Amino acid sequence: MSTNTTPRELHGKRLFGYSLGDLGFTLPNMFTEVFIFQYYVYTINLNALLVSIGVTAQLLFGAIAAIIFGVIIDNKKPGKLGKRRPFLLLSLPVWCITTIVIWFPPLCPQDNSLYLPTAFFFWGMMMVRSIFRALILNVYNSMLPEQSQTLKNREKVASLRSAFSILASVIAMFLPLFVHSLLSDPSNVKWWEPSGEIMLLYIPLVGIIFTAFGLITVIIIYISVDESFHNTDSNLKYQKTKITETFKRMSIPAKDRNFLKLILAGFFIWVSGKIVALLVFPFQTYLLQFQSSEFFIYILISIFGKFGWFFIWKKILKRNNIVNSYSICILLAVITSFIDIFYLLSGLPYGIKLVLYIVSWSTVLGSMYAYPLFSIPIMASLVHEAAENDKVSNIDESMAKISGSYYGLESFVRSMGPAFASLLVGSILSGPNEENPYVIIFLFISLGVFYLIAFVFVKRIKLSKDSYYSKQII
Repeated sequence: MSTNTTPRELHGKRLFGYSLGDLGFTLPNMFTEVFIFQYYVYTINLNALLVSIGVTAQLLFGAIAAIIFGVIIDNKKPGKLGKRRPFLLLSLPVWCITTIVIWFPPLCPQDNSLYLPTAFFFWGMMMVRSIFRALILNVYNSMLPEQSQTLKNREKVASLRSAFSILASVIAMFLPLFVHSLLSDPSNVKWWEPSGEIMLLYIPLVGIIFTAFGLITVIIIYISVDESFHNTDSNLKYQKTKITETFKRMSIPAKDRNFLKLILAGFFIWVSGKIVALLVFPFQTYLLQFQSSEFFIYILISIFGKFGWFFIWKKILKRNNIVNSYSICILLAVITSFIDIFYLLSGLPYGIKLVLYIVSWSTVLGSMYAYPLFSIPIMASLVHEAAENDKVSNIDESMAKISGSYYGLESFVRSMGPAFASLLVGSILSGPNEENPYVIIFLFISLGVFYLIAFVFVKRIKLSKDSYYSKQII
């Protein structure tokens, strides 16, 4: 086993500054991922299938870019500014510009939802944005195994990052829902209608505000991360890998069976997560037929469901095996996804519908936002364990060589989940199905199937006998 110096940890301002990324990144990214489909289909009047093609293409481009960037970052020789963090500033300008400009497309004519100028604009902005977004996220995630090298500290980082992610998801949805509450007719929001004019005014403004906060956050992360250890350790050696060898290097994490099970589970979890994101507004508008202040019910569900389950799972995680806890968390989402089948009953009273909505959505959202509590420390530990098993003299050298490959492959597989979900939802909701409540119900119920597959993969993860998590009380 390779040797290492005193394990590094994130504490105080550095812990807060690094973890803040899950607030700053999530705000503009979640707002875009959740609302871009709603905005382009129901306001800009672009066909749902064309929108889903753009979303899928940008996910594919981002996934491939993440792998390439992972190797490029691993290859970089550390300089005065560090090894990974300079890439944060490199990607920041283009990411900010495209994240703002995407909310100002050419409008589709009233009688032509297949208007190609709008489609090409949307596809172009999404793909360029995805490339630079992938660079930022790859740098941010691949820093963790180097910055936090003890399991307890990784749990601390995961906990704070999860809390920030939940807070960001609430804020990211609050402002669009507030805009929806101002609409006189939430079910008719095309750009030529009175409600659509309000959407065109306020939604881009929200996008600008969230992107500005994301910009500030990236700068804070850059300041908070210390990569001086790359220069102070004279024993570290860095071997460059050609871009043509990028996908060959993916074989390293792909051969790690536990890692493979973890990212395959993540694929189906992200399929489900993307379906949830795409159904937030159609579910409320066309199934439950919410008006004005009723849209804020989702905010209450989001706050109490996400934070409530977050603290429950944190409590459970302290006393139970992490893999078992992760499995139970997913299984709970499976069960609550299936209960929405009762919406298919005719004549169901509004009160019962509302109770089903609160129970199913609060539990699904609560479970979904608790996943980082389990996946982040498991992922970082698997990377660390792989570095320890490598036949080199210094663990930092080994980790610098493989971290980008591990997180690049994870990012690629994770992106494939939303890509698949976008095509699925876009093709099903296209045309007359855009406002069909029964189609929306079946899409939500499908979450249970995808979560069930993820549950099977997680249950099969076997951690090393020497792992801290294997020694936890069951």
